[in-house]
Amino acid sequence: MSGHDDTHDTDCDIVLSEVYLYLDLECSEDRRTLIQKHLDDCDGCLREYGIEHEVKALVSRCCGDEKAPRELRDRLRVKLDQLEVQVETREFLP
Repeated sequence: MSGHDDTHDTDCDIVLSEVYLYLDLECSEDRRTLIQKHLDDCDGCLREYGIEHEVKALVSRCCGDEKAPRELRDRLRVKLDQLEVQVETREFLP
């Protein structure tokens, strides 16, 4: 599952690192299509994605009504913006 082999156009590590962006609909349609194609073709990543999806659903059910304090949300937005800039400078997917 880890790494890149000839059976996949996209590296498994890259797909799994972007699974949350995919789940949260926070990536471009092109990226979503590439990730979905990889998940459709790769049993190992699909299993991992299933686990990620279940964890996200569980957290949502258990903590869905709670809101983070405003200061925490603001700090997270700043960190995510910084991370987004770093990710955009790398060439992850073809």
